[in-house]
Amino acid sequence: MSELVVVAFDNAVEADQLMGKLGKLQKERLITLDDAAVVVRKHDGHVKVKQAHNLVGSGAMGGAFWGMLIGLLFWAPWLGLAIGAVSGALAGKLTDVGIDDKFIKEVGATIKPGHSAAFLLVRESTPDKVLDELKGFKGTVLKTSLSKENEAKLKVAFGAEE
Repeated sequence: MSELVVVAFDNAVEADQLMGKLGKLQKERLITLDDAAVVVRKHDGHVKVKQAHNLVGSGAMGGAFWGMLIGLLFWAPWLGLAIGAVSGALAGKLTDVGIDDKFIKEVGATIKPGHSAAFLLVRESTPDKVLDELKGFKGTVLKTSLSKENEAKLKVAFGAEE
C-alpha cells in the first residue's frame, strides 16, 4: 500500500530541504518514493511546482498528476463556473481513488502564501528510522492512504504510464 503524504511548511525553502534529506534516506534504503514534488506558494499567491526527478527518475505519476492535484488545491476555489465543473469532475476522480474532498480542502488551506510543501507518494519506508532523521523539520503532516488498486486507478485517471 502506498501513501500520498503532504508535508507543509511555513516558509518557502524547507520543503526543498526535506527533499534533500529524503534523497539521503532513499540512498540508505530507509524510504522508497514512487513520486515527489515540491510546491512553493509565492507571496503573490502564485504556485510553483517542481517535480523531484532526482529522487524518483521520471516519476510514476508524472507532471499531469501533480498538475491536476495541485490545480485542485490552489486554483479551484477561484475558478469560474465552467472550469468549476471540470474541477468537480477531477475532484470526483480523486475521491474515487481515496483522496477525499476534506483532504483536498485541508491541504489547500494549510499552504498559504509564502509557504511550501512536499508532496510524496511513498511506496515503503522504515518509519521509526525515517522519523528519527526528520525530527529537525517543523512541518504539518497531512496524508491519505492509497491502496495498490486505488493507486493504479489514480495513474489511469491522470494518464500516467504504468
